Amino acid sequence: MDTVFKPQEAEQKIYRAWEESGLFTPNIDKNKKPYVITMPPPNAYDQLHIGHALFVTLEDIMIRYHRLRGEPTLWLPGADHAGIASQVFFEKILKKEEGKTRYDLGRAEFVKRLREFVLDKRAVMENQLKRLGASCDWTRKKFTLDPDVSEAVYHIFKKMCEEGLIYRGERIINWCPRCATGLSDLEVEHQETEGQLTYIKYPLEDGSGFVTVATTRPETMLGDTAVAVNPKDKRFKDLIGKTLILPLMERAIPIIADDIVDIKFGTGAVKVTPAHDLTDFEIGARHKLGSIVVIGLDATMTDKAGKYKGLTVLDAREKVLEDLRTAGLVEKQTKHSHNVGHCEKCKAVVEPVVSKQWFVKIGPLAKPAIEAVKSGKIRFIPRRFEKVYFNWMENIRDWNISRQLWWGHRIPVYYLKNDKTKFAVAKSAKDAEKWLGGPVEQDEDTLDTWFSSGLWPFTTLGWPQETSDFKYFYPTTVMETGWDILFFWVARMIMLGIYCTGETPFELVYLNGLVRDKEGNKISKSKGNVIDPIDMIDKYGADALRMGLVMGTAAGNDTSVSEDKIRAYRNFANKVWNAARFISIKSPKVKEISEVKLNPADKKMVDEFKKVVKKVTAHLDRYQIALAGEILYQYFWHRFCDECIEEAKPRLEDRAFYDSTAAALHHILRDSLVMLHPFVPFATEAAWRAVYEREGLLLGQRWPK
Repeated sequence: MDTVFKPQEAEQKIYRAWEESGLFTPNIDKNKKPYVITMPPPNAYDQLHIGHALFVTLEDIMIRYHRLRGEPTLWLPGADHAGIASQVFFEKILKKEEGKTRYDLGRAEFVKRLREFVLDKRAVMENQLKRLGASCDWTRKKFTLDPDVSEAVYHIFKKMCEEGLIYRGERIINWCPRCATGLSDLEVEHQETEGQLTYIKYPLEDGSGFVTVATTRPETMLGDTAVAVNPKDKRFKDLIGKTLILPLMERAIPIIADDIVDIKFGTGAVKVTPAHDLTDFEIGARHKLGSIVVIGLDATMTDKAGKYKGLTVLDAREKVLEDLRTAGLVEKQTKHSHNVGHCEKCKAVVEPVVSKQWFVKIGPLAKPAIEAVKSGKIRFIPRRFEKVYFNWMENIRDWNISRQLWWGHRIPVYYLKNDKTKFAVAKSAKDAEKWLGGPVEQDEDTLDTWFSSGLWPFTTLGWPQETSDFKYFYPTTVMETGWDILFFWVARMIMLGIYCTGETPFELVYLNGLVRDKEGNKISKSKGNVIDPIDMIDKYGADALRMGLVMGTAAGNDTSVSEDKIRAYRNFANKVWNAARFISIKSPKVKEISEVKLNPADKKMVDEFKKVVKKVTAHLDRYQIALAGEILYQYFWHRFCDECIEEAKPRLEDRAFYDSTAAALHHILRDSLVMLHPFVPFATEAAWRAVYEREGLLLGQRWPK
């Protein structure tokens, strides 16, 4: 054995041996309950970042532990087509390298080239997962645009349409003008922004005075259809039902009463612009007000905005304010902090617009999903996130699933060319023409990526077909992911899993925290504190990176990682190697512990180790991964290596004690390598091969009892 462990030389050879062994692929054994994790699919077009490295490490620890316990263990890997992110990323490359847009290529060619690009990048990403040590079953890997997944998406879309759970309606949506697509509520990040509150006078039609309203967006007043007050507000009691003249547009609008109006905001009277504000849209629906779209999908003013047509939103704001001041209708302006929605992908300001889109009716899906957690069918680690989950699920809105993209699952709806009110859900234009009796056009939009991802735990196993994998491995055991996508993904998987299969998709939700730098700052390119996991593996080995990520943290809590921390754990991997090297050299001939009578010192050493086994096992059973790792780390380095081995050296040189001491040291080393394996798989496998190769791969051994 070499005097030091060399991960750069050993890791790829070891991983190849694991793959070739077939141990990543579980056998179906109906006498045993399987342990199953479906990997949260990374974006196929992108490289892995440090957050991916964290979830891969946590899941691999869980998987290796249960595999060592002798359970049929499936970790199913995959990749997400990532609709908005992939398309925006590829369009930038297309523009930079060829000076072209997607429209220059046309839909079919654009999708073909983007698929080739994504699949090429996906191969890189999968190799990175292997560098991290991910012991996935690669024979079952999935992509969210695989033909069988697409078939499942069509199946469930059709079923939900037939049952009224998917509908097409004209409602207000979040629109990103830069990505040129609608967004769900979850894809909008609200940022506290310093703005101005403008108080504008709206004259009464009868000339008896005016009503002052306060707004942060004066440009949207061009689309006002009413002014609303709270019916309990005595200041406006006599004005309800009267008519105002909308400034600049000279249009008559009513004063209405609605309980949603906040008496304390501004003057207590608010402008109602149903086409450009979600709350106003709901007020408009209750009072049967019209919607006037004055801001277009390109974030410029429409022809409904009169003389302001063609101006950008910000330019229109300035021009509207200028004209209001000239007319003497601005009472005052004050500084005002408020939340402004930004696109989660590109950070552009989101515009609320009225548009005809496809929606999922969430209410009927949310109720059983709430009950599944309340009843304990699904548990959360940590438990505190259950309250967050309930709060969001009980106030959930219908989900806009239309995306104005070319990349993704195209909505399987066809419209009659001469009558767009008639449509059919179909797999092909030929089928749709047969049902509708004329030439058809397919809906241009694709489905929200999270729609297909919401089906992930069961489409990966062959659903809606009753495959042997689906029947045996579903429901899955654990969904491990970041707490920041609890609503993006976890909640939707629970809702769609129960609806589609009648079963909860998993038993346990383990939520990890975000990765931060050593000062506690969020990792970001703009801060210059990005840690590339592959760079760290190249420098210090995968085991050092894995230990640096999981040690000192707990479920749901953010974890601090630095290169210094990772470097320090390289020494631990080397300690494992050297302990195995010393014991194998000093005790090449050894009997099993059951074959010898232990002397008191060795018995004490073995009995102490039994307690360590018990503690580590209990912590891993409770998903207290960092605690289990800390106990192993402290015991193996500071107790076993620094004390037990040192104290045992004289006994190994004494023929009267040799058999006992050698058996005890090998017993502890062998079982320590097994228990450390989920945390530092490469160093432990390398040490095992050097000392116990005749017993087969460490990957296939059994956890100590």
